[in-house]
Amino acid sequence: MSDAASATADGASLRPTQLLRRNRPFRALFSARLVSYAGDSLTLVALIFHVAETTGQGLAVALLLLVGDFAPSLLGPFTGALVDRLNLRRLMVVCELIQAAILLVIVLTLPSLPVLLALVAIRATASQVFQPASRAAVPALVGDRDLETANSTLGFGSNGAEAVGPLLAAALFPLVGLRGVLLVDAVSFLVSAVLLAMLPSLPAATGDGRQPSLLRQAKAGIGYLWSVPPVRVIFVGFTAVVAFNGVDDVALVLLAQQTFHAGASAVGLLLGAVGVGLVVGYAMLSRWGTRASMPVLLIAGFAVSSLGNLLTGLAWAVATAIALQAVRGFGLAAMDVASNTLLQRMVPAGMLGRVFGNLYGAIGVAAATSYLAGGVLLDATSAPVTLIVAGVGGLLATGVVALRLPKAMRRADESAATPTPSAPTTG
Repeated sequence: MSDAASATADGASLRPTQLLRRNRPFRALFSARLVSYAGDSLTLVALIFHVAETTGQGLAVALLLLVGDFAPSLLGPFTGALVDRLNLRRLMVVCELIQAAILLVIVLTLPSLPVLLALVAIRATASQVFQPASRAAVPALVGDRDLETANSTLGFGSNGAEAVGPLLAAALFPLVGLRGVLLVDAVSFLVSAVLLAMLPSLPAATGDGRQPSLLRQAKAGIGYLWSVPPVRVIFVGFTAVVAFNGVDDVALVLLAQQTFHAGASAVGLLLGAVGVGLVVGYAMLSRWGTRASMPVLLIAGFAVSSLGNLLTGLAWAVATAIALQAVRGFGLAAMDVASNTLLQRMVPAGMLGRVFGNLYGAIGVAAATSYLAGGVLLDATSAPVTLIVAGVGGLLATGVVALRLPKAMRRADESAATPTPSAPTTG
């Protein structure tokens, strides 16, 4: 634990501004993620536009999204194991440098679609490694009482940056074109790498000695996840809620166009409402989140995010749907902060990378599954029906978590409190 973390471990929790001002390592991590995520979302918009314009094929855009999001999720057990094997600071710096190098190659060559997809897949894999590494680093940089504030602050910065990215792309694209936008993103990754290099050394919690193979560590991570009841409940609950509700991005567009017969501006507002709710939710949680019980906040987040979709399906006007989706964004912020904080507290440092790697990987797979199954449901029924089904499914998953998580955590606490019998002494 860093000096800044030690200084706050036994005192009152800090406010977000205090944490950023007093804790230089956390400030470096926050700033690196802010710069990197803004550039990342900027590039996504630019590449989608480029592929759509040069190929004119929706399948090409779908493949771009597939290799940039879904495919790296399948590597979650291995990316998490890699995080637990290596120095976190060094690993995060390398991930950012790899992404910068990939973007520079794209800028210089503007490759054909197959090569572009391969390069995007490599960049996305580096990002998949960076995510669990950055989350696993948080407990080493801040005190235990500041975990809620730290996770909320990181969420606020990352989601705020992702929201600004498309706006930057819209402003820069007419001025500098695709190459200019991608170059800006490459520079953002280089800046992020410099900021991350300022972190204290974060050696692997598994030690520097001889380690098992990556495959064995990946298997051990999956085994740990399923063998610890509270971790398993959080993992399965989070994944199930995403699997039911991930279809909302597609359903909301059709809801605005076909049900409310709204124009493009209303569609944009409906899709952007969740982002507004997320940012506001993170801001509120960073200020007052330490007063909440994390298990209760997690269950409330699951419930609000699911109920938001259910009620959106019942909405009578597009303005009502926009308001409901903004509230739903607060639920998403709550479930993110609560799950990260709970896992950081209950999972040993040497297993954090694998738990987060598996969680983020499973979330990506669940979202892709939701797109596919939800698309079939949309074609067979309608957007309101699809949103209602998604919300009901999410609420059922929430109910199971509400029943199982308190019991699982209580049993885990009792097991931890039970002293291990000592070996008999001989005299």
